[in-house]
Formats: sequence, C-alpha cells, structure tokens
Amino acid sequence: MACWKVLVLGNVPSDIARILGPSEQVELFIQQKIYHPKINIDSVVLTTQRIILRHPHGLGMKKDFTDFNYTDVANAILDKGILRSTVKITLRFGGDPLNLNDLPNSDAEKAYGIIRSNISRFQTPFSTGYAGMAPVMPVAAMVQQQPPQIQGIVCGKCGARSAAGTRFCGSCGKPF
Repeated sequence: MACWKVLVLGNVPSDIARILGPSEQVELFIQQKIYHPKINIDSVVLTTQRIILRHPHGLGMKKDFTDFNYTDVANAILDKGILRSTVKITLRFGGDPLNLNDLPNSDAEKAYGIIRSNISRFQTPFSTGYAGMAPVMPVAAMVQQQPPQIQGIVCGKCGARSAAGTRFCGSCGKPF
C-alpha cells in the first residue's frame, strides 16, 4: 500500500523539467510517500499537455518516463474514501488503467479536476458519439446540394447576359 504526497511545484525534479515542452507547464507533482528510507521513489506529474509517470531504478541512476497525452485518455474516475481516494484513469486504446492509489482526499480532488479539465480541453465534444459509437450524419447533410442557378436574359443586340428580373440590358441599354 503506497501513500502519495503532493509537492510544491517549485520542488519538481530537474529531470522532469528537462523533458517538458516549450509551452508545457507542471500543474501538479505527486510523489510516493515512503515512511522508511527508499532510493527509488515513483512520482506522477500532471502537466498542461500530458500525464508523466516517473520510475527511477538502478539506485536512482536510471529513470524511465511514461507519458500519456490527454487525447489518449478516455475517462477519469474519482473513487473517494473516508480519508484517502483513488483516481482511476482509463485509456482509449486499451491497456491497464492508471491508478493513483491512497491519495489524500484534497489532493485526489485536485488531480481529478486537473485531469478532467485537460481531457475536455484536448478532446472535441461529440468526437465519440453516443455511448462510444461513431457519430452518424444524416445522408442529406453529407450530400451538399447546389442552389439552383437563376439564368439571366441574353441580350439580342449585344449578346451580354443580364441579371434575372432586369428590364434593360446592362451593357447596351436595350429594353427586354
């Protein structure tokens, strides 16, 4: 059972800061809270563009990063307990859901709010249709109908075409 703690954004490790994009900002940094000394500490970083999972190993000398864009996230669920909560993140293209277990309720609510707002920001509404089905357009909407062209009158004297409903030729002035 792992506990997590939310750190102040200024305490984001330098290896995370180096992999951020030019306009990407860290919104929340959650680090696993260990009550005994441990070298490798897992952490989760919620940025403005993606979710980054950080897995240090090899006595802290090596680090693996796994990131998920918000466009790849299908849903986020907040499972709130009495003191601690779990945020479950399901992905669009299968795979195991991401679980942030044993978060304090306030931190879980903050993480859930950030994830939900970024999902809605990066995914277009009605992109999946009703209940995950592809959206269906009516056949009439797919076929674009051209408006009927109103033919003008051809002048017998000069051969110019005048707008429909006019009484005189626009070029030579001959009455119709």
